[in-house]
Amino acid sequence: MHRLIVALLVVAVAAIVPHSTLAQTAKGTSASAKKLKPTVRKVAAARMSRSRAPARPSEGQLAGLHRTDDPLDLKSSVALVVNQDTNEVLFQKNPNAVLPIASITKLMTALITVEADLDLDEQLEVERADQTADRVRSRLNPGLKLTRAQALHLALMSSENHAAQLLGRTYPGGLPAAVAAMNAKAQLLGMHDTHFADPTGLLAENRSSPADLVKLVNAAYQHPVLREYSTSSELMLPVGRKVVRYGNTNGLTASPDWDIGLQKTGYISAAGRCLVMQAVIEGQRVVMVLLDSVGRYSRIGDAQRIRQWLEANKSAAGSPPV
Repeated sequence: MHRLIVALLVVAVAAIVPHSTLAQTAKGTSASAKKLKPTVRKVAAARMSRSRAPARPSEGQLAGLHRTDDPLDLKSSVALVVNQDTNEVLFQKNPNAVLPIASITKLMTALITVEADLDLDEQLEVERADQTADRVRSRLNPGLKLTRAQALHLALMSSENHAAQLLGRTYPGGLPAAVAAMNAKAQLLGMHDTHFADPTGLLAENRSSPADLVKLVNAAYQHPVLREYSTSSELMLPVGRKVVRYGNTNGLTASPDWDIGLQKTGYISAAGRCLVMQAVIEGQRVVMVLLDSVGRYSRIGDAQRIRQWLEANKSAAGSPPV
């Protein structure tokens, strides 16, 4: 009975209150919303920007490669591990897949650069044409001067797209000649499933297979400068009045538990997270290829799983490869 009386009183009050009063109340609420402090609006905008749409699926995901089971439960859709000295396949998962390889492309850009016997001490000037549309901030702005060696170092260690573009543009004959040389070198190495479209790897048309990438790693490994630059931990580069520190995109290079001779990471949406690496594990020189991994650190985790598996199976001599 008490609740019924309260409800009737509410209805009566609503009937008595003029509509103009309600309108003024609504107008006041609207005015208050407009008077939100700029900082509050900025916080709201920042929260909205964080709720981005999910990343587009990679080509490997669209093809269903991630549904392939493997005994190591890898997050990479594609994997290949080979003994560098005997070419024996130690582990494989979807070995025949041909997928975008993202910035692993830069390994071929670096290879044609050193094999063209270009002066690594030559001063190169960054031009507007070297800026790429990857939306990743770069300190290599037009007008900046750096040596070809520094550009090579940045492209391999930090996967700097503007540096790779600079290497391609300053290749004899320019960018078209550089891409042609990359494809010619691939054919010469027997990389018949491989095609290159630009020196950075930003285009999904840069494609390869695991077996082809093993050949690329082996070819690049023959050059000490590529081994040094790809595995170094940092480079201090003067940029204007500042000195900018660049680090390695592969955190395993800083780990004392790993003996890495050469490496390159890569990522674009179409390729997923990628990694190629030469390392010594339990006295065995191996080449590791991981493609289309989901998750920022999953390729690193996969490399750790493969290493642990190789260490655990060292004593199992003669056991069949997986």
